[in-house]
Amino acid sequence: MIKKVFRALVFAFLVSAVHAQIKTLNGNIVSRASLDQFLASQVNPGNLPGLSIAIINNGKIVYHRSMGTTSMETHAPLNDQSIFEAASLSKTVFTYFVLRLVDQGILNLDTPLYKYMLYEDISGDERYKLITARMVLEHTSGLPNWRTSDLADSARHIAKGTLYLKFKPGTAYAYSGEGYYYLSRVIAKLTKNELTTLDVNFQKEVSIPLGMSYAWFSVNPFITSHKVTGYMNGKAIHRWPGSLPKQDSTWFGAAGGLHTEAVSYATFLIALMKGHGLKKGTADELFKVQVTLPADGNYDGDTGWGLGIGIRPGFQGTDYNHRGNNGNFQSYYRINRDQQSGFVFFTNCDKGGDFNERLEKFFLTGR
Repeated sequence: MIKKVFRALVFAFLVSAVHAQIKTLNGNIVSRASLDQFLASQVNPGNLPGLSIAIINNGKIVYHRSMGTTSMETHAPLNDQSIFEAASLSKTVFTYFVLRLVDQGILNLDTPLYKYMLYEDISGDERYKLITARMVLEHTSGLPNWRTSDLADSARHIAKGTLYLKFKPGTAYAYSGEGYYYLSRVIAKLTKNELTTLDVNFQKEVSIPLGMSYAWFSVNPFITSHKVTGYMNGKAIHRWPGSLPKQDSTWFGAAGGLHTEAVSYATFLIALMKGHGLKKGTADELFKVQVTLPADGNYDGDTGWGLGIGIRPGFQGTDYNHRGNNGNFQSYYRINRDQQSGFVFFTNCDKGGDFNERLEKFFLTGR
């Protein structure tokens, strides 16, 4: 019942915002007609089978489209209830969930995680006891991205698939999904859950209070009946996102398992920019530069990292962003906290990165 009310409110707001001007993050104004035309030129079976996109101006959703097909085999049209994999955009939402629990005193950002839960997967390296929640969220835990693909140097003679540390935790930056997995297990223990039941707490702490109509980390009947098909190299890929042995759809996938669409995620981004649901100091900590990235590194334009969020120079101050790539699903958001503006999109294919470049060019040049 609560989610139905929120959906009605979101729909009513979207109707009222139909005639609003669309201002891009670089300060340009684009017309709805030109944006519609641009997106229509992008969404097609050979490029983007499906797209869910929302644009935020001054803390409000001023534009939203669900376009394309849920399946190139059935040609079923995509609609506002169509569900996408958020891929690594999951990490920002999970970070907010963690910070909600920090505000409640359930855990501390700087308490070593082993004090909450011993981690048998890496217990052979005592350095893991230095890892804190802050290190996980800012990607300085020293853990690999995934033990199954980000393998240790062969000179270390670490068996393939064995979890290991790249460096002493807290001393360098290295993007890590494993860290988020570890922290999700700690959160599950502290909230008296398993990974298969943790999504219930997420709904209570995040999804329902913020009005995210469609946002879940674990499978449910709605996802099963509304999830679009993802494509790689034009071929349909039917799988639940997971990078660990035995992981399935029932697990809470903190690093890449969120299933959602653009309006729900934009609603979250608005709440995040406004600091809703968090103490002011906690919200500020999320956007604070926790790690300065080396200038000679390849970080796709990011110059720093906050808690669960990338930081980069924008046209009107500092922008915050995250990209997502599960292969057959790619996504991206970029926001400016001072301007209370930004955008988010989800695609069901492996060409979301290329689309993002074209979208930002359109925002900059109008074509």
